[in-house]
Amino acid sequence: MRSTTTKHVKRFSSSSNRSSSSSSSSSSSSSLLISAVQSWHYSEKLGFQSRLNFIEMEDSMNKGGNEGKGGMWALQQKFDQPMDEEASKLKNMYTEKNCSWMMLVRLAFQSLGVVYGDLGTSPLYVFYNTFPRGINDTEDVVGALSLIIYSITLVPLIKYVFIVCRANDNGQGGTFALYSLLCRHAKIKTIPNQHRTDEKLTTYSRTPIHENSLAAKTKRWLEANAFKKKALLVLVLLGTCMVIGDGILTPAISVLSASGGIKVNHPWMKNEFIVAVAVFILIGLFCLQHHGPDKVGWLFAPVVLLWFILIGGVGVFNILKHDPTVLRAFCPLHIIWYFKRRGKQGWTSLGGIMLSITGTEALFADLAHFPLSAIQIAFTTVVFPCLLLAYCGQAAYLMKNKEQVYDAFYHSIPESVYWPMFIIATLAAIVASQASISATFSIINQACALGCFPRVKVVHTSKKFLGQIYVPDINWVLMVLCILVTTGFQNQSQIGNAYGTAVVIVMLVTTFLMILIMILVWNCNWFLVFIMTFLSLVVECTYFTAVVIKVNQGAWVPLAIAIVFLLVMYVWHYGTVKRYEFEIQNRISMAWILNLGPSLGLVRVPGIGLVYTELASGVPRIFSHFITNLPAIHSVVIFVCVKSLPVYTVPEDERFLVRRIGPKNYHMFRCVARYGYKDRKRDDEFEKKILDNVFLFAKLESLMVGSSDSDDYSLYDQETINSDNNITFSSVVDITVLSNESGSDPGTLSPNVEMEEIDFLTRCRDAGVVHILGNTVIKARRDTGICNKICIDYLYAFLRKICRQHSVIFNVPHESLLNVGQIVFV
Repeated sequence: MRSTTTKHVKRFSSSSNRSSSSSSSSSSSSSLLISAVQSWHYSEKLGFQSRLNFIEMEDSMNKGGNEGKGGMWALQQKFDQPMDEEASKLKNMYTEKNCSWMMLVRLAFQSLGVVYGDLGTSPLYVFYNTFPRGINDTEDVVGALSLIIYSITLVPLIKYVFIVCRANDNGQGGTFALYSLLCRHAKIKTIPNQHRTDEKLTTYSRTPIHENSLAAKTKRWLEANAFKKKALLVLVLLGTCMVIGDGILTPAISVLSASGGIKVNHPWMKNEFIVAVAVFILIGLFCLQHHGPDKVGWLFAPVVLLWFILIGGVGVFNILKHDPTVLRAFCPLHIIWYFKRRGKQGWTSLGGIMLSITGTEALFADLAHFPLSAIQIAFTTVVFPCLLLAYCGQAAYLMKNKEQVYDAFYHSIPESVYWPMFIIATLAAIVASQASISATFSIINQACALGCFPRVKVVHTSKKFLGQIYVPDINWVLMVLCILVTTGFQNQSQIGNAYGTAVVIVMLVTTFLMILIMILVWNCNWFLVFIMTFLSLVVECTYFTAVVIKVNQGAWVPLAIAIVFLLVMYVWHYGTVKRYEFEIQNRISMAWILNLGPSLGLVRVPGIGLVYTELASGVPRIFSHFITNLPAIHSVVIFVCVKSLPVYTVPEDERFLVRRIGPKNYHMFRCVARYGYKDRKRDDEFEKKILDNVFLFAKLESLMVGSSDSDDYSLYDQETINSDNNITFSSVVDITVLSNESGSDPGTLSPNVEMEEIDFLTRCRDAGVVHILGNTVIKARRDTGICNKICIDYLYAFLRKICRQHSVIFNVPHESLLNVGQIVFV
């Protein structure tokens, strides 16, 4: 029988069996260092020569250009177990897709349903939002059409499809993908938990930078000041928040515009009924999200392809029937004449024109599952010509029926195909909404992985595609906000103003990030960078000035959404950084650990203790409180660091790094589990994988007869325990213990010199594994400012209460969980 016992333990004085270690630790630092070195030397002198040979072997490998991959890698290389073939396969996975033309055509067809749904539904609402007060002069329709043509050509076609999409992170797109690329080329990550071993990952691609190049100067300029790093992070978070706003506004405007087609044939129908139909569709859409797009994804591509063919065909019909002369809009002079005629009204109408390029950011964010060449083929052969034909057809219809600008799309449809078009339009709107919602889930997952969003439940809905996820909490938030926007505005015009504001801000953020990408990653000439930046900013800043003046007409919605999410993300990141700074500044010196002796001044009981920490090097301060407040520790202690890297994925064969801490008879290890922002952290076999890697490390190490492959217990590399002026440690400790009480006694496992370590580890594993999690509560110091107190004591504390616990994310069994609490002041 197994029962669970909960114990609450307060700080108490050290027991008698720890009195000697306590008195030693209170002596001078010099005597502590000498005694620690003597203890380590005595226990290891027999294996010194073997250790020296091992270090020389590792150094020789390092000189060969393979430094930084860890001792586990060196041992595997020693016994001819390289992973080069598998690594090259993973690294060239997108190149392989470019080999077959048939495969490219198939992928281009599939990309229509995932990538281009949002951009393809823009004809539903562009002309009405451009002329919300009606059309006075039919020549204005030609001018607006000319603006639409060149907006689609410059922004989606040239900038995104042929330039921005090339800045993908191994096939991953979006704001955080660009930020991850920059983090790999410059030390701008605000949580400095990266190590040289991370740079040797297969997916950690990086372009070399010459010493005196523009890239090197830009890199030094970025790294020189912490303010620049924070400003860049805020810029990225702002773009992320606007993508979230896009996930709210896209379903609202797309579904409402599609539902409006009912009123064209039934003009007596009230607008409230149209809104109710749209809300019903939206509720059904969000309620089906937990199934994931993989279940109905096979329908997306045919629906969107049929949609593009129909709007292109209807466009050709309207051009031939009503006014073929609208094709003169391909002359850019009509743009100049348009602004001359309309003046300020022409400038404000750019907010409606802007909607013709909405969905472009979703195109970049949903890049993950298709090679760039497939995206380019689909856009140039299907999307681009069909969109131009659709807009030209609507313009031709409005030249003869300018009073029908409201719902111009449905009015221009021939009567014989009206209802089929209505059904396809509704389905296309749902597909477009699905694309924006999926992009929102993806970017929230990336933000969580990089420590910029509270931990939320992430459900992977597909075993085939890594990026298809479902975030329940965010899904219901999006649904509520989307319904509020739809019922609050009840018309396309104000939602269009809000939608345009969100999209243009995301485009501006992407432009600023692309400046750094072109310099640091692509090593472009400064003149090319200037040309691309100038053209992008001229177009996007013009659109921004047109939409920002409509704050009181709906444009305030994405700004309000962005402020709330930006506050949440920045507060969470700020608290995470403060907690990490405390851990790194107050980690335990190895001299203190070595001075305790192999027993650590405690009774070593059978079993394995997995101590979770955010530190990839050093011993966390929480461990000293554990061994100070409890009389026993497990025979084997493994410090587990789960670390997120600025890469999209870490291959399974490269995920775990294992090293030994201290002498061999201490039986202490460190295991670093590395994940990318697309990887699935919740793993039912997480514990088994850790132990398997530790066993493998011990087996390979025993073959070398050496003691350690790590410099983790080098006395000169460790920081001693200290108190920082800005961070102090609380003397109040609250420990919650969830322990196992088993009917069978596993017996005393006292290792001796003759016992093989593998057998010892096996017996400890059979005795039981306990997961020890630190529960660090941070509070603001009394002498700090009011902003810091509000941020830490209220906002961050509230977010920690509502976010998911580490034990749930790591799938830790409740009966094997031990929480060690501490309070720190920052």
